[in-house]
Amino acid sequence: MAKTFRVGLLVPSSNTVMEVDLYRNLPASITVHPARMYLEETTPEGERRMISEEVPRGAALLKTLRPNLVVFGCTSAGALSGPDFPRKLNRKIGRIVGCPVLDILSPVAEELNRVQAKKLAVLTPYSADLNQAIRASLEGLGFEVLSIDGMGIVVNFDLAAPTPQEIVTFARKSRISEEVEALFISCTNFRAVEALPLLRRHFSIPIVTSNQAIIEKIKRIYQGAA
Repeated sequence: MAKTFRVGLLVPSSNTVMEVDLYRNLPASITVHPARMYLEETTPEGERRMISEEVPRGAALLKTLRPNLVVFGCTSAGALSGPDFPRKLNRKIGRIVGCPVLDILSPVAEELNRVQAKKLAVLTPYSADLNQAIRASLEGLGFEVLSIDGMGIVVNFDLAAPTPQEIVTFARKSRISEEVEALFISCTNFRAVEALPLLRRHFSIPIVTSNQAIIEKIKRIYQGAA
């Protein structure tokens, strides 16, 4: 039997999608152990408060399970303060948990670089202010965001409400030009992983989602540790 690899997950308290995606798509020998960070409003103010007040508490809880890896499971919160912020946050969390820490946008960038895509269309369930933070972080990582469209949802629990088919409908109505080299769908509380098979029927370009990117990164780290 393979040795258990423990992944600690710092996740917003109202997120109902990320844990499900991870458990459905990771090998059984990788176990996921969440610590919830209080969050109801998906706004810059709510997410900054979550980072300052909830991250230290949640990280201290995760330390007690002796994780092999910890994931900060909120794409938009990791993008609030520019492209260098995730690394700073990872270091802050890492000093508490005593193991490697992953944000979301770094694995997303790895997936986009793997398919050699620089010109992006971005879809999110967010409001305009969080979309601008996502755009700035992606551009700071060397990508060109040709378009970014959001659903305007500001209640974090409601980010999970759109069905996979509704995500596909939203994507097909969005501004995705012929120049686009890949489609990135942001948010760990968005059912984009479930929508991937449907999306691939309608789009011939590579598609990367927040949860899909972190799943693939966890698998690579696990394989390297085996």
